[in-house]
Amino acid sequence: MKKINETATLKEAIHLLKLKQANELVILKDQYHYTIESLKPVTLIKNLFTDLTTTPSMKRNLLQNVVGITAGYLTKRVLVGSTHNPIKRIFGTLLQFVVTNITTKHSDKSKEYEAQNF
Repeated sequence: MKKINETATLKEAIHLLKLKQANELVILKDQYHYTIESLKPVTLIKNLFTDLTTTPSMKRNLLQNVVGITAGYLTKRVLVGSTHNPIKRIFGTLLQFVVTNITTKHSDKSKEYEAQNF
């Protein structure tokens, strides 16, 4: 009688191990598909964009850069206009670069100044 109980117990243990193995195989396959999906270039770019737009400091930096580039471009257009003279074009590009850098670097100081005075 003891052999029957030991055999039944052993069969039950084998059955449980096979179920566990099947369960782990399903989990492994799911993890494989998740990894493949997360390594696709579209997903990587989408995640990067999401990170950039959800981080407050990144939003601020992005906004500062857009304001700086816009200010530089408008300054070039107002002061130089659309000319065919290569010297004026070079001067306009340098002016645009300088205004963009100054605006981007000093935008925090101007915001602090506005906050203190108003």
